[in-house]
Amino acid sequence: MRVCTISTISDFPDFLDAHVEQVAQRLLGCLMVRSYEDGSQSIVRIVETEAYDQEDPASHAFHGMSARNRTLFGPSGRLYVYFTYGMHYCCNVSCDREGYGAGVLIRAAEPVEGINILQAHRKGKHSDTNLTNGPAKLCQAIAVDSKLDGHDLRQAPLRLVYGRLHSQERIEATPRIGISKAKDTLRRFIIAGNPYIS
Repeated sequence: MRVCTISTISDFPDFLDAHVEQVAQRLLGCLMVRSYEDGSQSIVRIVETEAYDQEDPASHAFHGMSARNRTLFGPSGRLYVYFTYGMHYCCNVSCDREGYGAGVLIRAAEPVEGINILQAHRKGKHSDTNLTNGPAKLCQAIAVDSKLDGHDLRQAPLRLVYGRLHSQERIEATPRIGISKAKDTLRRFIIAGNPYIS
């Protein structure tokens, strides 16, 4: 697990109004800072994303806006949270222009701070590489559920903080995981070789 000092890195990303595939790549390396009611916090670094928009048959926005997916059509920088398989939450960052349904699924992240908190939320002594290496694992570890749907990621209790790739890191595009439509489209983006991807 890398050590990361965020006291000098506090800017909200300025690229979220761009096309979803650009946003999905630029989110790699950014941080999610989660604060809790007891004053503690955990920090994770995004290492895997997937792009979805309203022209994509695999997207929740494909059939237009509904009560469930309205966050995807709102302003960029909001958290879209959905419940899947009757047991798991997953989260997306809304992007592109307001009124256009688009979001980036955060598939995996690297623990940076508060690993004991992440482990407690995951209900076990998982290794750090197995704590947040999947969208449902990530949401459980940082305590994201439907109450955070629509949350502005500029604000606590969950903030999105600008970050960048390390000098030796590179982005790789692959097919997305766990979908039945448009499954060969290269809209999954990873930090190649990162041990924390799903």
